[in-house]
Amino acid sequence: MQKKAVSVGIIGFGTVGTGTAKILLKKRRDIERKLGFPVFLKNIADINTKRERGIKLPEGVLINDPEALLNDPDIDIVVELIGGIHPAKEIILKALRNGKHVVTANKALLAETGREIFKAAEKNRVEIGFEAAVAGSIPIIKIVRESLIGNSISNIYGIINGTANYILTKMTEEAVDFKTALKEAQALGYAEADPTFDIEGIDSAHKLTILASLAFGIPFSFKKIYTEGITGITPLDIQFASEFGYRIKLLAIAKQTGKEIELRVHPTMIPEDDLISGVNGVFNAIYVEGDAIGPALYYGKGAGGMPTGSAVISDIMDIARNIKTGAVEGLHGINLPGISDLKIKKMEEIRTGYYLRFSAIDKPGVLSGISGILGSHNISIKSMIQKGRKKEKAVPVVMMTHEAREKDMVRALKQINRLSIVSGRTMYLRVEGEEI
Repeated sequence: MQKKAVSVGIIGFGTVGTGTAKILLKKRRDIERKLGFPVFLKNIADINTKRERGIKLPEGVLINDPEALLNDPDIDIVVELIGGIHPAKEIILKALRNGKHVVTANKALLAETGREIFKAAEKNRVEIGFEAAVAGSIPIIKIVRESLIGNSISNIYGIINGTANYILTKMTEEAVDFKTALKEAQALGYAEADPTFDIEGIDSAHKLTILASLAFGIPFSFKKIYTEGITGITPLDIQFASEFGYRIKLLAIAKQTGKEIELRVHPTMIPEDDLISGVNGVFNAIYVEGDAIGPALYYGKGAGGMPTGSAVISDIMDIARNIKTGAVEGLHGINLPGISDLKIKKMEEIRTGYYLRFSAIDKPGVLSGISGILGSHNISIKSMIQKGRKKEKAVPVVMMTHEAREKDMVRALKQINRLSIVSGRTMYLRVEGEEI
């Protein structure tokens, strides 16, 4: 005999946990009307039961013992919202062993240990919902896994870290440096006290790992993703990008080229008239191209308690519905062995356009020397800007190249950086346009 309600327990009562609880309590009648049965929030477990969170919970809901929640036979779905690898991994594995379905927003955990977790879910014939792990309010997991199932996806790329996008937007619109923009992001709560995962591209790489596995049927490949952050971007580079008609964004890119997949996260120059160039602040946007639908762009808030909580609720409702219909099978269409023979393309073999900023002594022969080295490595110059004339002092020389191979560019820049007429290391950014 089926229970009248599906019971939920949340572990972690931070920003996302609070947002999820608010929606569950406020929208409980709407949820029941849409599902045909109630979803009941039985417990929230958190080490801090005293902190004010701006929400009034029913008596006895908030506890400080996650073990009690995990071992409660009445709880059907465990929502893990504490983040990090440990103890989140142990909590999720125990929930799965106990026959409970799991919903998580933990992209780092899935990207780095997802194979073990999904195998445990399959073994115990329970489900894992992870919509909230990527892009907050954008239902990109459901879109790729379900809505686009009739498509062969060739490209999926976009802005999937709101903190980095806020910083680059601030630098672009107000001409401030990276440190100033980061400090403001931290003051507003958009960046953590330790922002490493966001500004170094690691968070984006975690999310790209999940998206690429869903889109291309490849195993989780976090360690194979080329990852570069935004700490080296300067107002000067943003200014030159604008003069060429581009903007700089931190992009996560998964692109199929033949029998290979490119997986990379790095600052990228994209044309100002590209829709993603206009995605600013903490917003996310993801471009997907399929053989049936063609190009599609999805846009929305990528973080925050309520947007991410909304994604958590979506998973809870899907799993609750499956519990009632008996449709739960523990299969997730992700990281299944043998589903794809695609290989990860080495970063040194990718081809893209490049932005180059040299600091060079302004005297005869400088440009011919630099262009000669580039030419010897099969790199052709598309356009150039040279600023100022300072006798015996370095001035910026900026070039845009046609498409070139990464390996050739790295070798050319090593040679150029050794020239006596070049001061310091050359700044270079990859350029993507319509061909991405």
